[in-house]
Amino acid sequence: MDATWIKRIGLAALGLGVVGAIAWTMRPQPALVDIGAVVKAPMRVTITQEGRTRVREIYTISTPITGHLSRTILDVGDPVEANKTVIAAIHPLEPPLIDNRTETELIAAREAARAAVVIAETDYARVMASLDLAVKAMERASRLSATGVIAESTMQKAAGEVSVLRAQVQSALSSINLRRAELESAEARLRQPDRKDMNSGDKCCVELTAPASGTVLEVYAKSEQPVAVGAKIADIGNPRDLEVVVDLVSADAVRVKPGDQASIVDWGGDRPLKATLRRIDPAAFTKVSALGIEEQRVNAVFDLGESDPRLGHGFRIYAEIAVWQGENIVQVPLSALFRTGNDWTVFVLKDGVLARRTVRIDHMNDQAAEVLEGLAPDEKVVLHPGDTLADGMAAEIRSQ
Repeated sequence: MDATWIKRIGLAALGLGVVGAIAWTMRPQPALVDIGAVVKAPMRVTITQEGRTRVREIYTISTPITGHLSRTILDVGDPVEANKTVIAAIHPLEPPLIDNRTETELIAAREAARAAVVIAETDYARVMASLDLAVKAMERASRLSATGVIAESTMQKAAGEVSVLRAQVQSALSSINLRRAELESAEARLRQPDRKDMNSGDKCCVELTAPASGTVLEVYAKSEQPVAVGAKIADIGNPRDLEVVVDLVSADAVRVKPGDQASIVDWGGDRPLKATLRRIDPAAFTKVSALGIEEQRVNAVFDLGESDPRLGHGFRIYAEIAVWQGENIVQVPLSALFRTGNDWTVFVLKDGVLARRTVRIDHMNDQAAEVLEGLAPDEKVVLHPGDTLADGMAAEIRSQ
């Protein structure tokens, strides 16, 4: 074989090598995927929602009268004893300050009241003088009537005048008392505020005591101040007697019922606490979520099966309420599911090839879904399938 043929064979081999290398590099590469397993295990569906603790029985102390509240000496956390511990003391209100115009008007009213007293006393003196004359005239008429000098009717007329004048005397006395009371009232209105009078111990008219034993939860009025009827002063309750209130979305509230069990988690302790649903409120309220969406919420109240002394009134917790659970449930990771039309679909990896499969599911929780048809335990499914995957495509498990 001459050199020409050797050269031709060499070039041909080189060309075949180049074509083969190009074909090898252009071949379809298997997709890299993350894999999850279909398992058969116990499954639990829960509703998880934020809530708060609260004292079961809270007593709010409010003012029964208008007055001046003394400074509250209790602080939040102080213990109180029923019907013994004084929560607050209410004194009479100070009179208002008097301006120049009002003072002039009140002085004029006082002088008028003094003049009215003088007039009433003058009328009394006049009526008393008339009564003295009438009594003397009646005595003379009585003597003359006894001797027959005057008629009996004259005697009766004199006695009647005495009776009338005596009634007028009583009226004049009452008028004097009335005018003197008006004078005292006018003088009282001229009194300016006096801090010593208000702070004297015998002026306190109402002391508010604790209606039940417990702890001060909140103090609304700490400083000395005027208060109106119904003003809140403090809340008291027993922080060891706690319940839990959770505001559920109304669609979740219809899925639970009194007696359902719950776990109190994320409250700060190292273990969950057991609780039992006692009541679901019959009316919902509107609440705006963090995303600005209006939601209808319903309060659900739970009894704590066990408490912790570190928990107090108004602490934030999370409640996990079990709405369904089962044993030996075939379940697939939730992240493997995607929609194809109205059907749930997964990609199953078998022998390096992907197969699209429609499945029928039922219950779901945050991690998995119950599989009724379409998958068997121990099958491998693709997690977070992308749009580039297709039925029959080669795939490899992504290395961790």
